Formats: sequence, C-alpha cells, structure tokens
Amino acid sequence: MPRLSEVIAALENLWPAERAESWDAVGTVVGDPDQEVDRVLFAVDPVQAIVDEAVELGAGLLVTHHPLYLRGTTTVAASTSKGRVVHDLIKHDIALHVAHTNADKADPGVSDALAGALGLRVLRPLVPDRDDPSGRRGLGRVCELESPVTLREFADRAASALPATAQGVRVAGDPGARIRTVAVSGGSGDSLFDDVRAAGVDAFLTADLRHHPVSEARAHSPLALLDAAHWATEWPWCQLAAAQLDEISERHGWDLRVHVSATVTDPWTAHAASAHPAR
Repeated sequence: MPRLSEVIAALENLWPAERAESWDAVGTVVGDPDQEVDRVLFAVDPVQAIVDEAVELGAGLLVTHHPLYLRGTTTVAASTSKGRVVHDLIKHDIALHVAHTNADKADPGVSDALAGALGLRVLRPLVPDRDDPSGRRGLGRVCELESPVTLREFADRAASALPATAQGVRVAGDPGARIRTVAVSGGSGDSLFDDVRAAGVDAFLTADLRHHPVSEARAHSPLALLDAAHWATEWPWCQLAAAQLDEISERHGWDLRVHVSATVTDPWTAHAASAHPAR
C-alpha cells in the first residue's frame, strides 16, 4: 500500500496547487503523510453524508472538488457542521484532499469530463491558460456535436446524461433552434458570457445562471443557454479523476481501490412546476 504522501504527490502532479485561482483553497486539509492508504473515495462536496460514506467504506483518503473551508475559519469545534467533518475525518484516519480550480483548468479537467458526459467533441479551452504553451489547459471548453440537433433535443440529452437532480436542466432560447457548437463550463459559469460570445457558439451549458446575466446575454445575441445543477455538472469529473488515479495506481503497482460516491449532495431536494401564468 502506498503512503498518503505518495498518493498526494500523484494528485498534485495531476492538479498542481499553483494553478488554482488566488482566492481558492486547495490541497491537503487533513491527513498524516506517513499513513498508508488502500481505499480512496472521490466526491464533489466534503459534507457529512460523504464523510459518513467514507467511514463506512473504510477509505483512507477522501478527494473532493469543493473546498471544506474556502474562506478560512477560527474554529474546528465539533459543534459546527464543518468542525464535525474535521473531527470525524481525523477520528477515522481519513485524509481530505481538495482539487478545485486547479482541476477546472487541468487537461483533462472538469469541463472535459462534462463534455464527455454530453457526447461532445472538445475543440479547445473556452478561456485558455496563458501559462500553457500547448493551449490545452484553461477554464471551460468549446465543443461541437457530431451532427446538429435542436435545442430541445440537446436539453433532453443533457437531462438524461447528467445525474438526476431536482432542478433538471433549464433552457433559455428557441427550443427549435439548431445547435452544433456548444461551450461548457462545470460549476458556476455566468462570469464567462463575454468569452462564450467571443467563441461564437450556438449554446452554452453551465450552472448557477442568474436572472440578470441571462437576460442581458439573451438581449446581446441568439445564444441558447442551458442551466444545470452545479453538483451535476461537476460530478462527471469524479469519474474522470478516479480513472486517472486508477491508472497511476496500476503503473506504480499500488494496491489501491478507488471509488466514486453516487450520493447526491445537490442542496435542492424537490421541484414544483409552475401551474398558472402570471396575472
């Protein structure tokens, strides 16, 4: 079995911490570098339900996309929800490692996994990383479909391909419009509208789209917008990341068992469709 420090070194090679945004909080949060690791669990959120799953699984390492403490803290008291997470991780000898915006920018990264889930061919990054001479890393991806479909058909495809959530997939645009090129960005993406318009794509699929940015984007162009649940757009990365660690484990002769959590940690739990028009 490898030591935690060896596994973390492999993960840092995939997603170097220095490539994360300056505001981000990535890297190892909890863990003894000398402890041995035989099971790893990947998940989007470091919440209690995921920690409980890691405990039941007997995992020695939990890797999440979202940070536990993005803005820092002054306490890890078990009377707080995040403090309880820290206590339970330490109590059960489970390390926690975070790959967030460094995984967003990676090649392959979060948006590559999203594009793959949707059956899209990746052409290039939406916002290229200026420090990557190969031009393959960066935020979001510009993609194309094998053949054009209507916006309604593409929305149905996305709803079927991504994990089920209460929200599903919201659409802004003419359902009959023909879609061939698509920009995707896992997680919150309405800050990327200028880049999406510059890319000249037919549609943009992301998460957490807000009323005013969407209204303004629709006023500027016929760009179709698809808004999926934040968790659902990032979960495919867990499968990609697990496969990457599996390959590393096999190459090094490590006896690692790598798992992906199927626990839905999207905070929205139900959806009620509107029944009456506004009066």
